[in-house]
Amino acid sequence: MRLALLGKPVDHSRSPAIFAAAFAAAGIDGSYETRSVDADGVMAAFGELATGELSGINITMPHKALAFSLCDRVDEQAARAGSVNTVVLEGSQRVGYSTDIDGIRTLWRRMPAAGPVLILGSGGAAAAAAVALAERTPYISSRRPGAGRDLGQRAGVEVGELRWRVPLVGANVVNCTPLGMKGEWLPNAVVEMASGLFDLVYAKQPTPAITYVKGKGLPVVSGLDLLISQAGFGFRLFTGVEPPLAAMRLAAEKP
Repeated sequence: MRLALLGKPVDHSRSPAIFAAAFAAAGIDGSYETRSVDADGVMAAFGELATGELSGINITMPHKALAFSLCDRVDEQAARAGSVNTVVLEGSQRVGYSTDIDGIRTLWRRMPAAGPVLILGSGGAAAAAAVALAERTPYISSRRPGAGRDLGQRAGVEVGELRWRVPLVGANVVNCTPLGMKGEWLPNAVVEMASGLFDLVYAKQPTPAITYVKGKGLPVVSGLDLLISQAGFGFRLFTGVEPPLAAMRLAAEKP
């Protein structure tokens, strides 16, 4: 089995280590490579999937929407989000899934049961979060006025909209922006009034927002938590085998 991660950049990714550990624990002969590619590279990989040179593909920023357009079919929740991060060959069709949605929904049990949901951002990750949390009628906060409303319409999710930097008291905040990847802060008031933080940013060190909210004794879910969770769903799609999550987490947390 040969898998590939497509994105730009991907040199920081822990996915090869995670999948190597999963293959070893499950006794599967498999490999997982990263490819820093532009749009042409994504299209080439889809060709390799069609011919069987690749067994499956993971996609990360900035190619999730492009991958969506190249699939022969997408599952229902990925169709609502308008992006995919996992593509497998089913018969002769390249079928796209959003395991981000599955991962967010699974990890949400760690967040407070009460309180509104405030999603920061309006891109593909925000759409996945909105679909995953549709039952909570989330609010969307984006730098671009009207972007939250547009996202809700595309995804078929009822949403509220808040201006950027405007806090929502007691909110469960979901960061779907890149802020924090290089040590940037989220809008101060938004973080200070949160009751919990789900930060999709994956970075080598905890983001400033994660550190602050965790220091207050409030619930947090990190980008690393989501990486492991969605990788587990992807492993199941690729192999048909239950993911060895303990081994995957151990590999992800190694320095």
